[in-house]
Amino acid sequence: MTEAGGAAVEGPARPRPGLWPGVALLLGAAMLVLVLLHPGIDESWENHPAHFWLVLGAASLSVGLGYVVGVAARRRRDARLILVSLAFVSAAGFLGLHALATPGVLLGKNAGFELATPFGLALAGMFAAASSLPLRPAAAERVIGWAWRLIGTLSLLLAGWAVVSLSGIRPLAGELGSEELDGWQITLAVIGLALYATAAFGYFRLYRRRRAQFLLGVALAFSLLAEAMLVIAWARNWRVSWWEWHMLMLIAFVAIAVSARGEWHEERFSPLYLDETLANTREVTILFADLQGFTSYSERTTPAQAAAMLNGYFGRLVPLLEQEGGVVHQIIGDAVMVIFNQDGDHPEHATEAARTALAFQASAAEVAADHPDWPRFRAGVNSGEVLAGIVGGASGHRKHGVVGDTVNLAARLESVAPVGKVVVGAETAAALPPGAVLERLPPLELKGKDELVQAFVLHRL
Repeated sequence: MTEAGGAAVEGPARPRPGLWPGVALLLGAAMLVLVLLHPGIDESWENHPAHFWLVLGAASLSVGLGYVVGVAARRRRDARLILVSLAFVSAAGFLGLHALATPGVLLGKNAGFELATPFGLALAGMFAAASSLPLRPAAAERVIGWAWRLIGTLSLLLAGWAVVSLSGIRPLAGELGSEELDGWQITLAVIGLALYATAAFGYFRLYRRRRAQFLLGVALAFSLLAEAMLVIAWARNWRVSWWEWHMLMLIAFVAIAVSARGEWHEERFSPLYLDETLANTREVTILFADLQGFTSYSERTTPAQAAAMLNGYFGRLVPLLEQEGGVVHQIIGDAVMVIFNQDGDHPEHATEAARTALAFQASAAEVAADHPDWPRFRAGVNSGEVLAGIVGGASGHRKHGVVGDTVNLAARLESVAPVGKVVVGAETAAALPPGAVLERLPPLELKGKDELVQAFVLHRL
């Protein structure tokens, strides 16, 4: 079985990201200067289908980013990812409403839907700027606690905006005059510019500290959105300047999507993680289990039979481990490693792990009852402090794991456990409820340990 808790090995340096987001930023600034100096080049081009599909494409990218970042946020309980996800989702929702205002495509002109994009981008800028701040643990926990309320509030805001717009209620009734429309857009543009500039600066500072290329892509993308908000203040409908801020917005979302795609898939958004998510000491309980005699069984059977045996076990046992609150960190051949309290939200993790280990062995025995020739599991459980965070090279494989002697000792306890039994370390035994039935083992001399180790066979809880 592979030893857990090894040190991370850095891979070769990653190539620098493409410069095209920065080029787009410079070209956008140059275009704005030209329009201001030579208003005559700001020609009209009114193409309703092109506008509809451009905005809808940007909304689709934004909602896709919001979804995948949200999944990562929930898996890692990371407050920064929650805020980034909300930024993308809010932008996507209001972009969708803006697409509805395209004349002659769906609903046609509507003041509320015309203002939806600058309002949605400004709202998204609030989440983006907040995400770029160095959130302290207490603030991060509040964000995590508010997550579903924020999502619900955002959903109600989107629905309310649509209803008010369609109902013709002031100030979103009918078509706005050019002066009133300009006033709304300039106000929202100023707010959005300040927020996205804050976000871009915050992520650039984070890039300078971590040197993760993805962060540079995010900083450039938010700079593009800041520039788009600036262009809004001067743009005239269906003119070159008006199309420009739509393109800048689309390019910003593409830049983030492309930057994310270049990251290692298992922890694609790890450069954005808060420091506590990247590396944080935590009390956990580790469960290791593997099959006694798996090697000899594999030697006397075909690979297909060995695979069928493993699938027969793990098809039943892995769901059990997850249902009991464990995180199945890895399965290597016949061995499985499970973490309890990986996110710090299971204070009774030692008892949960011990109970799960007993249930694991009972279920494994039921599976093996119909297959007397199959090898049987041994299980070891150990509790203690670990470093929980990202393990792996900056340019390749990365995984959120746990490192420390607690992990190694759990593996050693599993290796000396009787077949079909569970051996727990002294820290785990001390944390179990009074009714636990434990059999003290003779002091163990284990590989890598200078002193004898006290352990117990757990019979029941």
